[in-house]
Amino acid sequence: DIFGAGGETSAITIEWAMVEMIRNPRIMKKAQAEVREVFKMKGRVDENCINELNYLKLVVKETLRLYTPAPLLLPRECGEACEINGYHIPIKTMVIVNAWAIARDPNYWTEPERFYPERF
Repeated sequence: DIFGAGGETSAITIEWAMVEMIRNPRIMKKAQAEVREVFKMKGRVDENCINELNYLKLVVKETLRLYTPAPLLLPRECGEACEINGYHIPIKTMVIVNAWAIARDPNYWTEPERFYPERF
């Protein structure tokens, strides 16, 4: 069910964000301070000021990088022959991209296992 999957992936992302903020008190304090500052005059949190939560967006991006809810992307068919890391991929071959591996690849990320929202 697509609706259930959407809710489940969102919940898992929130859970991992909370885990990482608990593990990293500096990040938690910075996110809390931003939320308090943005909503201090409103008295309640609502979606109207969500675009002002810049640091919290970085926390979400870093959470999604480390804890991708769907680690394997949908299969795709190659539209043309190509070579990837020395492997010849013929035209019309079905390929699956491993987003989890890309998100933790030290060739693309400094300290890929570290939760560091500021990298974005």
